[in-house]
Amino acid sequence: MRKNSTRLDHVVLWVADPVAAAGFYQDAVGLEPVRVAEYADGKTGFPSVRVNEETLLDLVPLTAAERMDMLPGAADAAGHPVNHVCLALPAAGFDRLRARLEERGVPMSEIGHDSFGARGKALRNFYFRDPDGNVFEARHYDD
Repeated sequence: MRKNSTRLDHVVLWVADPVAAAGFYQDAVGLEPVRVAEYADGKTGFPSVRVNEETLLDLVPLTAAERMDMLPGAADAAGHPVNHVCLALPAAGFDRLRARLEERGVPMSEIGHDSFGARGKALRNFYFRDPDGNVFEARHYDD
């Protein structure tokens, strides 16, 4: 990938308890927590979890929605959920994720097939919710 190409940097998720959310994403989804201790110590406004070397999910407390003033009207839209976020994994990672979610009793959809995405049709996919109601899709494109 070129250094100056357009890429997804981060997605902000509204959560009730950022520390608990980071624990869910670490334990159930297998993502690396970032700045959780700093958030717990009051040194930063929110923690994150790392999706890959260049993409984060920021876990922002819903109580911060009223302070979203980066442009006029932003506070009015803050806190509105997106439909879902999709994580593409290798086949083995897909299977491990599903097993971790099942072990923790996280409700999941049935496995679907041939769902279209950024790399064409995925061989398998399924959906799940985090404890704050954010919907995720997990998929893999090849075996």
